[in-house]
Amino acid sequence: MTTPAPALSVVVVAHDQARELPRTLRSLGGSHQRLSEPGGYEVIVVDNGSTRPVAEALPPDLAAAVRVHRIEAGSASASPARAANIGIGMAQGDVIGLVIDGARMASPGLLAAALLATHLDATAIVTAPAWHLGPDLQARSAEAGYDQVVEDDLLEQSDWEADGYALFSIAVPAASSGRGLFRPMGESSSLFLRRRTWSELGGLDERFELPGGGLVNHDLYQRACALDGAKLVVLLGEGTFHQIHGGAATSGRVTREEMRSEYEAIRGASHRPPSNIPLYVGSVPRQYLPYLSASVRMAEGREPLREPRDEAILWRSAEVADVELGKHRHE
Repeated sequence: MTTPAPALSVVVVAHDQARELPRTLRSLGGSHQRLSEPGGYEVIVVDNGSTRPVAEALPPDLAAAVRVHRIEAGSASASPARAANIGIGMAQGDVIGLVIDGARMASPGLLAAALLATHLDATAIVTAPAWHLGPDLQARSAEAGYDQVVEDDLLEQSDWEADGYALFSIAVPAASSGRGLFRPMGESSSLFLRRRTWSELGGLDERFELPGGGLVNHDLYQRACALDGAKLVVLLGEGTFHQIHGGAATSGRVTREEMRSEYEAIRGASHRPPSNIPLYVGSVPRQYLPYLSASVRMAEGREPLREPRDEAILWRSAEVADVELGKHRHE
């Protein structure tokens, strides 16, 4: 008897993320995601040359719940572009979501809302704002002492496994989402498209070779939004949450100048965020209200575009502010 194809495939690219990947996969798991779609969904992990193979590092329950494809270290690229394309090619669902970084946890309604949005229109380009765990953008948080130990404590105290929306209370919007909901996003850290749209795009551009991919994610989102008839859908009340792990961009190992230079060499122009006017789909948990409120103020011009170090208090809970002061580590 032939097993029917899942309604949705989620592709996650991982490299040396033994600490972060299990949490990402738990957040995408059936006990966390509020998804009751007939046909279910699958999660595909592409191991992009991890020092210790993902299949060996995952707890047994997670390993049994996902499909893992390994690219051996000698064949892996520093960029996740080829690994992502391999995962997209493996996907069985008609709707395919890409989480290009295995350190990104998901809110509980992300998959259900993404499927709903793709059902509204076959040409939908579906995404959700991206967030950084901690009191500020992680490149800045790290300068103030925020690290994996602090983050582990923060996540444990949030009790996110009981209520995944608690993640909004211990995070700030990533730079790509710092303009608020009603201004253009710079990239998509969780992109959901119909299979036909992925084919039309041709996947990620593997000419982006910088560690971490440089602006390959920005480029993918820009090209998707530029497709004829593309309808951008931004998911309300959902997001992905980046765990600190010394990534190429968040650690500063690859500079913005290097990323911009590579983009301009490939595209012949500077990167600009897509200007599509989005449709909004989803619901708003209480932890999301500060972001929604500040987004309205920014859109109305009553508040300047967010500068994370100065205005991150708009998004913080008292708990996150405590982390910035080092209380979790030193008391």
